[in-house]
Amino acid sequence: MHDEWSQAVDARAQAADRLAEAARTGKPCAPVRDLIGTAADAYAVQELATARALAEGRRPAGRKVGVTNPDVQRQLGIDHPTCAPLFADAAYLDGLPIPYERLLQPRAEAEVALVLGADLAGGPFTAAEVLRAVDFALVAIEVADSRVAGWDIGLVDTVADNASSGVYVLGNTPVPLRGLDLRAAAMTMTRDGEQVSAGSGAACLGHPVNAAVWLANRLGRTERPLRAGEVVLTGTLGPVVPVRPGDTLEAHVEGLGSVRAVFTP
Repeated sequence: MHDEWSQAVDARAQAADRLAEAARTGKPCAPVRDLIGTAADAYAVQELATARALAEGRRPAGRKVGVTNPDVQRQLGIDHPTCAPLFADAAYLDGLPIPYERLLQPRAEAEVALVLGADLAGGPFTAAEVLRAVDFALVAIEVADSRVAGWDIGLVDTVADNASSGVYVLGNTPVPLRGLDLRAAAMTMTRDGEQVSAGSGAACLGHPVNAAVWLANRLGRTERPLRAGEVVLTGTLGPVVPVRPGDTLEAHVEGLGSVRAVFTP
C-alpha cells in the first residue's frame, strides 16, 4: 500500500515537472495522462504547481472556472466544470500590450468576471448568498493557454495544467449586479474590428452566477475558500478564438461595456 502511495506521489511530481518545463522553455509537452489517471490526481498536480508558485512569490488573485460549456463537458466525459487559481502577475491592463512570447498556444474567450466583496467560506451556498457576496461584475477576456502540444487534452491534462490558464484582462467599469440580467446579456468579440465570436450569459452553465455558486461550493470547505477582493472568471460566453501575434481583440458584454486584449507582434 505504501509503495502504491509513493508511486502516485512520484507520478504527480513528474506530471508537475513536465508541465513546468514546458512553461519554462516555451516548448509544449506531451499530455500527462500517461502519468496520472484521475481528477483527484490532476487537482493534486495543480496544488503542487500552486505551492511552487506561492514559494516563488506569486500572489493569488482569485479563481477561474473552466469547461462551463455542456458540449465540451461531454467531450471530456464529465458533467461539471473545472477550476484553478488566478495569479496577479497574469493580469494585464485594458488596451495595453500583452507579450505574445509569454504564451504558447493562446486562445481567447470573452467572460463575465465577478469581484467579491465578502468571503465565501463554509457553505453549501445558495445563489442568493453568492449574489450578496459579489461586489461588482466586469467584462473580461481570458486568454487560455495549454502547455500540452496541440491542445491534445483530456480532463486530467487540463486540470493538472492549471485548467489551461494563460493570462486575463479585466475591464475597468465595475457594474453592480442589482438589476443586471447576466443570463440574457449578449456578448460579441472582434479581432481587429471584425466579429469572431458571439454568445450570451446563458452559454456559461445557464448563467454566470451558476458557475460562481459551483465554485464557492467546491472551495468553501477547503483551505483556500473564495475571499473578499478575489476575482472569479466564470467561463466563456461563446466560441473561443485563436490568438495571433499583433492581434487586438475586443469583447463587449451587454450591460458591462467592453475590454481590449492587445498582443505584441
